[in-house]
Amino acid sequence: MRYCLVLLLLSFVTSTQSQVYRPEKVNQKAIKSYNKAMGYLSQDAFREAIPLLQSSIATDSNYVDAYLSLAGVYGELKNYKEAAHYYEVARAKDANYFARYYLSYSINLAGMGRFEDALSAINLFLYLPHLDDVSIRSGFYRKKSYEFALNYKAKHPDNGYVFNPINLGDSINSGRHEYLPTLSVDDSLLVFSRRNETGGEDFYRSKMIDPIHFTNAEKIPGDLNMETYKGAITVSEDGDWMIFAGDISGKTYGNYDLYISYYTPKGWSEPENLGPNVNSEFWESTPCLSPDNRALYFSSKREGGYGGADLYVSYRDVKGKWGPAINMGSTINTRGNEQAPFVHADNQTLYYTSDGLPGYGGSDLFIARKDSNGKWGAPENLGYPINTIENDGSMMVAPNGMDAYYASDRSDTRGGLDLYHFELRADIRPFKTVFIKGYVYDNKTKKGLPCNVELIDNSTGKPLMLVQTDETGFYFITLPTGRDFTFNVNRRGYLFYSKVYSLTDKSPDSTYHENIYLQPIEVNASMVLQHILFETNDYKLKESSKVELDKVVQVLTDNPSLHIVINGHTDNVGNNAANLLLSTNRAKAVTSYFIEKGIAADRLQYKGFGATKPIANNSTEEGRAMNRRTELSVVSY
Repeated sequence: MRYCLVLLLLSFVTSTQSQVYRPEKVNQKAIKSYNKAMGYLSQDAFREAIPLLQSSIATDSNYVDAYLSLAGVYGELKNYKEAAHYYEVARAKDANYFARYYLSYSINLAGMGRFEDALSAINLFLYLPHLDDVSIRSGFYRKKSYEFALNYKAKHPDNGYVFNPINLGDSINSGRHEYLPTLSVDDSLLVFSRRNETGGEDFYRSKMIDPIHFTNAEKIPGDLNMETYKGAITVSEDGDWMIFAGDISGKTYGNYDLYISYYTPKGWSEPENLGPNVNSEFWESTPCLSPDNRALYFSSKREGGYGGADLYVSYRDVKGKWGPAINMGSTINTRGNEQAPFVHADNQTLYYTSDGLPGYGGSDLFIARKDSNGKWGAPENLGYPINTIENDGSMMVAPNGMDAYYASDRSDTRGGLDLYHFELRADIRPFKTVFIKGYVYDNKTKKGLPCNVELIDNSTGKPLMLVQTDETGFYFITLPTGRDFTFNVNRRGYLFYSKVYSLTDKSPDSTYHENIYLQPIEVNASMVLQHILFETNDYKLKESSKVELDKVVQVLTDNPSLHIVINGHTDNVGNNAANLLLSTNRAKAVTSYFIEKGIAADRLQYKGFGATKPIANNSTEEGRAMNRRTELSVVSY
């Protein structure tokens, strides 16, 4: 019945709005221009064909094939509005002749975001008789995409969001492809790939002037660009590491591998293969470093995955070695291809491309966020108009969480893929971040100490980042705002450092300085354990205290000759006898915890002082809180 209705509709359109197209009646001069245009199109010279096709139409206004070809040319150039217009003119000339172009027409409607009209057009196409299998599959594929687009729009109102990609201009883009942009954390260095004249790729760099203006891009000097077969480069957030994909003769495990180069006073070092834990005999590419340089995300086509290319992650241990690559699982990966991972500076937001998840057509961009257990949640499509009917990918987001950069071949491209800037929609932005930097020093000599700085999310009690300082003790960290964190620093021969850093009221996109001084382990050296908490008037340890207590256990384990005393203190609220007993029992509880963790009892002492040794004024709540403390003091070493 519905099939008959469609035939009746097409018949009505034909009889009332169009005449029958007679190709044999077309003006010969128009045909000559048309054939010349076809010669250009056979060489993909689309722009050169346009004036010839327009000349054909001017010569013979009933030349339907010329309208259809002109629509096709504009579609290839991503000028969907003009394409749809010429399809509609052709349909008005002869709806029956046009009918098999409803598929192409629908694609251009969808290119403009007119998904309801596109769905109507594809339904008309699918009701046509005698479609071959390829046409049917293509039609249902597009129908599914248009239905997805309409469902997404219903669930995600735009709330006034305007998508306005700005081409980064001639300082960045050229007549060749530019793609895979990466920014260092302070926005000082933009790194990207550019296709060269031989079909290979070169790596370029530029400095940001403002979010849409950059200095003239230059080829990165040194060994990085010496190799012919390379691509997909990423820069660490501090700008000191570059990791890229390459097929370097004599250094590969097979196909493309991942390599690393370090910035030195003499320039970028000779690339080093990241080894068999990361690379395989199969293709590896599109690397991305986590902001703390502890995790390397990348795409690989190795065996054992879920589809074509899957996303994997390798974790770097405290000795700087990369662990075995781990597939990121079926939540992230599909039977299709997942590529171009980008982990934001907040270390909790992942963007990547997939052609295996529901979307608008081709590969789409998706976002996934870590949950409270540190696991990646289900990916969400970024939606139209960021995603389109074309293949979309290689996007990165600046640390401010608002400025995004991606590669696209929009209608204003300089040639092929260009790099664009746009403002990210609010609901798909990462967490806002602040920058924290400083040095780790020896408290006695004031010399810098290379070591690890661990960040604990106080809301979960779980580690968020582990950052390695450089040889001078310098560290640079980006952290999401709105939460409190604890800085923990451990180094053999030193008492560990622990301090709460509150970011609840810190302004995003700001830089804060925090120098850390480590106390060498020596007799009478002491420190306050900042996060040892008890219930009021009780000596039972709160669960959250165990994070810091385990740090002390690690210090005792790393330094087996170390003997300590745990001193308990209270404020002056209550009577002296009760406070003395409470402080003693609390110190004993801490000592008992260490013994339970395997520390020999003869290395441990405890003592309570009640309110007899205040370090602040007990007349204020802030002062009393400081006086309620647990201290560690070195007895012998």
